[in-house]
Amino acid sequence: MQRAGEKLSADRTYRLWAKAGLQVPRKRPRRRVASTRPRAQTPTMANQVWAYDFVFDACANGQQLKCLTVVDEYTRECLAIDVADSIRSNRVIEVLSQLISVRGAPQTLRSDNGPEFVSRALLRWALKNDLGMSLIDPGKPWQNGTAESFNGKFRDECLSMEWFRVRQEAKAVIESWREHYNHVRPHSSLSNMTPIEFRKKCISTIKTGAVVQF
Repeated sequence: MQRAGEKLSADRTYRLWAKAGLQVPRKRPRRRVASTRPRAQTPTMANQVWAYDFVFDACANGQQLKCLTVVDEYTRECLAIDVADSIRSNRVIEVLSQLISVRGAPQTLRSDNGPEFVSRALLRWALKNDLGMSLIDPGKPWQNGTAESFNGKFRDECLSMEWFRVRQEAKAVIESWREHYNHVRPHSSLSNMTPIEFRKKCISTIKTGAVVQF
């Protein structure tokens, strides 16, 4: 009423509020999880730190797209983009487990404090597999800069450029874009190499014992 130009005292406002049975919903505090290891800094080798996050979009038929992106922070390689209508902690565990079975386990997983990433199931799984959990501070997405940078490229170069009719089509197009990103697209931060070329260079450097700065 005050916004409409009518004056209203605090007492009358309270009486009307109480008579109408209005109430402000109680704000539940978000669970904060303390990491058991120090926050991971800039990685020095491949497969040391994986960053993961969610990107959202929708198909022309109204189907929702929730994309789980997983990126190797050192090589910038996109390890996976899982696309579904809903991705909960159990599916996050499934995707990460499949990657670990192929590539081996990273030392650290970096993410924000989203409910899927701080669930008890995921934390128990990480502890069981001796994986460090590096959770960024609330409201500071730049602490997960690699994932944020990749997600921006993913949206600009794929999601915003494509018109998905159904979710199945979206999965195929997104996977094709991921392959192009890893094998064809050069990165200035990798001396204009693709993520795959850079990873192979790293492996070759380790085998020869040479010390190379990229």
